[in-house]
Amino acid sequence: MSQERGRQERTPVIWMVVHGVIASAVGIAAGIAIRWFPEQGSVQARKVDMVWDVLIWVSVPIFVTVMIIVLFSMRHFRMRPGEENLDGPPIHGNTRLEIIWTAIPAVILVALSSYAYVELLAIEDAQAGEMRVNVTGQQFTWTFEYPQAAGKPVKSSELVLPIDKPVRFAVRSPDVIHDFWVPAFRMKIDAVPGIETSYRITPSRLGSYPVVCAELCGLGHSLMRNTARVVTAAQFDDWIAKQKAPAQSAGGDKPDPKKLFAEGNGTAQPCGSCHTLADAGTTGATGPDLGKVLKGQNAAAIKASIADPSAKLTPGFDDVMPKDYDGTLSTEELDALVKYLGMAAAK
Repeated sequence: MSQERGRQERTPVIWMVVHGVIASAVGIAAGIAIRWFPEQGSVQARKVDMVWDVLIWVSVPIFVTVMIIVLFSMRHFRMRPGEENLDGPPIHGNTRLEIIWTAIPAVILVALSSYAYVELLAIEDAQAGEMRVNVTGQQFTWTFEYPQAAGKPVKSSELVLPIDKPVRFAVRSPDVIHDFWVPAFRMKIDAVPGIETSYRITPSRLGSYPVVCAELCGLGHSLMRNTARVVTAAQFDDWIAKQKAPAQSAGGDKPDPKKLFAEGNGTAQPCGSCHTLADAGTTGATGPDLGKVLKGQNAAAIKASIADPSAKLTPGFDDVMPKDYDGTLSTEELDALVKYLGMAAAK
């Protein structure tokens, strides 16, 4: 009789173990197979994804174990008809069991935290020959600056990086808090006014990846997107050389001022990202509506407001406009833009 009772008591335990193993295997396989993140674009992305995979391997069996015990208890220890007014039998807790089920999760938590700390700390190690890129987050765009050993730094609205070259991003903001994030690189950090933050990555895959702001920074937050382009070392050197060359309009043609206003020239920040101008179809709200504030102004006044925007501020707007347009725009581009703005404001 006692042997039969023992077999009956062991049967639910065996049932739970078998189903738990099967459910854990399926859950782990599904968790690893699902593409939670975009493609890996950096060496650091592989390490971050491995931390995630380890968490999947550990957390799925724990979740399955808890759920199976809950479901088993609901089935075998549920209240049956006629037992509504009955209290359960008096029991005393098992001290040893309570210590075990407290100690095991604590050990798992400390182990996972230590593993993640070591891996994420290693990501921040300085690398030999790393390149510095200054990143400025400003409502509502990103600009990138490449310091040069000789001469002026190269500035661009596009992030271009050589593959397999360690990079240290120095991140700043002149206005509000932004968050510099390239999802393919996995790393991100806040751009905080008044301080410089930084992180390191090593691009490992050629291609183009979105640059986004991961911190709500105003009405244009969702539009604060640029592109990170990973190229070969030779292509990067060619790109830097072209950026250093005096700005020229393509093929000797005259620059398109409306396109220049709305999209920039690859180096100068597009005016339309911050200003509204009906003729160009832009709706930026960081700066004033140029169709209104430039109405009636002559070419000299418009040019001065571009070259030295801090000299005369429109009431109600902060002094956040870039001060380098006379350097990032060629003389021909600047003159064409001034002429276009005067005509657009007069409409």
